[in-house]
Amino acid sequence: MKAPSSVKENAEHLVEMEGLSKHFVSGSRLFKSLRATKAVNNVTLDIKPGEVLGLVGESGCGKSTLGRLIMKLHEPTSGTIRFEGREITNLKEHQLRPLRRDFQMIFQDPYASLNPRMTVRDILAKPYKVHGLPYNEQTILELMELVGLNPSYINRYPHEFSGGQRQRIGIGRAVTLRPKLVVCDEPVSALDVSVQAQILNLLTELREKLGMAYIFISHDLSVVKHISDRIAVMYLGNIVEIKERDSFFKQPRHPYSQALLSSIPVANPFIQRQRERVILKGELPSPMNPPSGCPFHPRCPVAQDKCRDEFPELSDLGKGQFAACHYPID
Repeated sequence: MKAPSSVKENAEHLVEMEGLSKHFVSGSRLFKSLRATKAVNNVTLDIKPGEVLGLVGESGCGKSTLGRLIMKLHEPTSGTIRFEGREITNLKEHQLRPLRRDFQMIFQDPYASLNPRMTVRDILAKPYKVHGLPYNEQTILELMELVGLNPSYINRYPHEFSGGQRQRIGIGRAVTLRPKLVVCDEPVSALDVSVQAQILNLLTELREKLGMAYIFISHDLSVVKHISDRIAVMYLGNIVEIKERDSFFKQPRHPYSQALLSSIPVANPFIQRQRERVILKGELPSPMNPPSGCPFHPRCPVAQDKCRDEFPELSDLGKGQFAACHYPID
């Protein structure tokens, strides 16, 4: 797949991915039953400094795997990853360690991602210890205030906090060393709605104060709309659309994006009854056995013969819009 022109021509991107793929192999070599699951397939994408890129799609589409590839928690099957122009695709862990100060991750489960045997003091001090940087108790107290935690809780353990407070600890750990990029993997999906708003507001404030970029992974489009500058839509391991936030929610170009947007409920019951829903046929195909041609064609309401035979490249539609569709919606 050809990279969008913006990826090739602009050297000012924080992160650049080109042709990035991750295939998980299962089965047995002995019985010749090996099968490859194409979790991420030939993804080309970029993130600008200070930008919030919303990554959306159905469960199982490869969003979290892509986030872990960027963090180098998974090794890619093929493709390249560049951070501030430096290729990091094949760097070993000892080579990556100095760079890890600049990219961190916030995980979905705010309890499982914290060590239950460590106090808040220990959790927030850990990044300083790993990278051999100086710190003192005042440093930790200021960090707790930054993420909205009462400094008097410094000696408490994760089980003594609510879900929202635990996520604040996770966020504090991620921003301890003032990274340039934070991958947020469904950071509010396990929280109550009222707490979700608080965490989203915190992430927005931290971005403004620290100048970080986010990759915000979520299946909830209403959450993504609140925080993102640009939207990338994934389907079956492929990026099918990239667009500025306001333009995306006003006029999506890919039929899958249109179906996702039509599923967002509207608070006004009269408007909700008048809306025309886009109902997709069937279920998400298995990444072990993806359809021929366009992976979306078995469910697409506008699919034609060409869609069944030819894979659509991610094409530049102008004005920062990209879509992988033979017949993008006007």
